[in-house]
Amino acid sequence: MFKFQKYFIGFAIASLLFLNLMAQPAPDDTEDNLPKDYLTKDFHTGRRAALRNSMPDNSVMVFFAFPTRTYSNDVEYLYHANPDMYYFSGYKEPHSLLIIFKEDQKDSLGNAYNELLFIQKRNAKAEQWTGRRLGIDGAKDRSGIKTVYNASDFKSFAIDFSKYSKIIVDRFPEDVPDGFDNADLFDLIKQLKEKMTQPEVMKDLTRFDKTLFTQLTADLREIKTPEEIDLLRKAVEISCQGQNEVMKTVHPNMSELEIQGLHEFVHKKQGAESVGYGSIIGSGENGCILHYMENTKTKVGNSMLLMDVGAEYHGYTADVTRTVPVDGKFSEEEKSIYQIVYDAQEAAFKTLKNGSKWSDASKAAKDVIAEGLLKLGIIKNKMEVGKYYPHGLGHHIGLDVHDRGNYSTLKKDMVITIEPGIYIPQGSDCDKKWWSIAVRIEDDLLITENGYELLSHFSPRKIEDIEKMIKEKSVLDNYKLPPLESKKKGF
Repeated sequence: MFKFQKYFIGFAIASLLFLNLMAQPAPDDTEDNLPKDYLTKDFHTGRRAALRNSMPDNSVMVFFAFPTRTYSNDVEYLYHANPDMYYFSGYKEPHSLLIIFKEDQKDSLGNAYNELLFIQKRNAKAEQWTGRRLGIDGAKDRSGIKTVYNASDFKSFAIDFSKYSKIIVDRFPEDVPDGFDNADLFDLIKQLKEKMTQPEVMKDLTRFDKTLFTQLTADLREIKTPEEIDLLRKAVEISCQGQNEVMKTVHPNMSELEIQGLHEFVHKKQGAESVGYGSIIGSGENGCILHYMENTKTKVGNSMLLMDVGAEYHGYTADVTRTVPVDGKFSEEEKSIYQIVYDAQEAAFKTLKNGSKWSDASKAAKDVIAEGLLKLGIIKNKMEVGKYYPHGLGHHIGLDVHDRGNYSTLKKDMVITIEPGIYIPQGSDCDKKWWSIAVRIEDDLLITENGYELLSHFSPRKIEDIEKMIKEKSVLDNYKLPPLESKKKGF
């Protein structure tokens, strides 16, 4: 009996030690082998301080994690954090909630705090399947927030929303799955709604303000810090390198999907974790579809090829478009359309500087395109320009490809795109020789005091420079794969 008791106690202790080890990060060199240029804790702390400074008196602001999404059956998409949550906390895991207060608050023990972060707790079994979690200590270290709790603590955490003049909250996430955990995002939202819909809170509905949420976050996120600019530079250069290598290696027998793969191979080879949006590889008529992402054409042929692809590096995305002749030489018609778009982009560039207006750049580009199409006889009057140039001139980039920002005055340290285009689909009301020509040139720019810096200068834009690059050899030229056995058998 004594021997069995000793064995049982020893087994119990060993089991507890094992579970404790499983609850901690694995004792390997994982941390040492991670990139060293992520945004720092000081960045996130500084962003919260800047936000708090801009919030109105006696206000509280709430941020949700994005929901997880099902890819197929019981398989989920790779999780992508809510950019606002990441920007202000550095926390990238699901099932979390961030609350920021304008003024210091007091807990039941009289301790002061002005921010709260509720996160998913450590779970050895779950982490074996889906990866390590930061846990409370890790989240504190990553975010600089001292008041971090498990999400399961939120239900009993006392917050009297009736005492705040403004409750600043984004729209609640939709279609949030209710998982097995009683402290997941579904439950956090449910519990928050219960706290916010108490009778004393609902007496004054004007305290709820979604518009202010967008305004405050846009005011901060549209102006990039030096750390953000460094990451965007990297994302843009990687994207340009992908464009250049594809220009050098593209040929008529390639498929759109193969070209997409070459771009994204270069991105990952250079350390970009993902793409900032679905890669657009449109040859010929497919280039006339503005957000074409199927990329299913099996041979691009000798048509024009529009490639709108942006690497995402540590959450920050580039957005670079190049349009090239697959056969290496622009036809006269292709050259005419391309030159108009190039000239429109140059005209927009000349307006850019601190204090200039988005509308000035847009008008400059649109006027050039209208005049060019009128000269070629593609439109009958300048009012018809929208038929072939149907989108806006550009947008902010950052943690979102269409990043938060205000679209009135340009300011120093904004990072934006300028992307005029002309798209002439089959059946258009013009000479058939113009049909299926689609051109977009998109570049990423940093606004400076007296002008701009062209971040995407690494990839050629001029007709002669593109044709010259297409003739060069690529490091991707010699990759070969054996034919699939199924194709040999005619499947």
